[in-house]
Amino acid sequence: MSSYLLSRILQAIMTLIVMSVLVFVGLYMIGNPVDVLLSPSATPAERLEIIQAFGLDRPVWEQYLLFVSKALTGDLGNSFVFNQPALDLILQRMPATLELAFTALLMALVIGIPLGIRAGLRPDGLVSKSIMTFSILGFSLPTFWIGLIMILSFSVQLGWLPASGRGDTVDIFGVPVSFLTLNGWTHLILPAFNLALFKISLVIRLTRAGVMEVMQLDFVRFARAKGLTEHRILRVHVLKNTLIPLITVIGLELGSLIAFAVVTETIFAWPGMGKLIIDAIAVLDRPVILAYLMITVVMFSLINLLVDILYSVVDPRVRLEGASR
Repeated sequence: MSSYLLSRILQAIMTLIVMSVLVFVGLYMIGNPVDVLLSPSATPAERLEIIQAFGLDRPVWEQYLLFVSKALTGDLGNSFVFNQPALDLILQRMPATLELAFTALLMALVIGIPLGIRAGLRPDGLVSKSIMTFSILGFSLPTFWIGLIMILSFSVQLGWLPASGRGDTVDIFGVPVSFLTLNGWTHLILPAFNLALFKISLVIRLTRAGVMEVMQLDFVRFARAKGLTEHRILRVHVLKNTLIPLITVIGLELGSLIAFAVVTETIFAWPGMGKLIIDAIAVLDRPVILAYLMITVVMFSLINLLVDILYSVVDPRVRLEGASR
């Protein structure tokens, strides 16, 4: 186990190094943030002062090494726009994004697993075909279009739910959350469902395929021969074996929910990391972009490691690499 964890940590470090180089060089090649931040009427002296203040007059390799040396101490640089530590800006927005992502994941599991089981038990029925049609629509329709339609339907025409913002929040250990207030829930439902729709379709298809495969295995036939009820067979035998591949995919999808909630947060003006990164890209705020991407890579690496460990707990036949060494 220890050798496996060590190898995964080394992989995460290498991923961080490669990602930081690619992003840093890519941002350097895209353009000069001074051209965006300063007005066209700025004098050459003012431009030079800003360039030197941001350290943009140094060679790109020197800028990168300076970034790495500071990052090792937890300093990811100051935002060009807000003149605040980029890491602080990200951490201020992180609770909103995590709340949105975990709510979307919960919706995907609560809605997707029962529908997938129903579609897998009777794949040729009318209800199952309707469920699969819904999953196809969830895969096919663009997220931004669905979000706009939901705003027009539930906010503008019906007036049931607010169209933007996070609503009222309460602090838990200094972290603001909105799911503990009624007003917060009304603001959370639409963006969370918009973000979860693609994942619901994915969970439906994975669960349906798993149920159909497991139901054909010999141990299910033996369980029926022993006189076990269909409910017990489904709960004890089918679900456990269906959840094994589902855990891996859902773990990876949690990372994507956190990283790619940009569209949903922009449409619903949700004050999370995605909205911040869009604003940072618009003005080429390099420290904020780099901080966001580095934190995202760390999240992906940690989630992948936790998924591998949970995978072995759910299925005792699975052994983590290096556990027997």
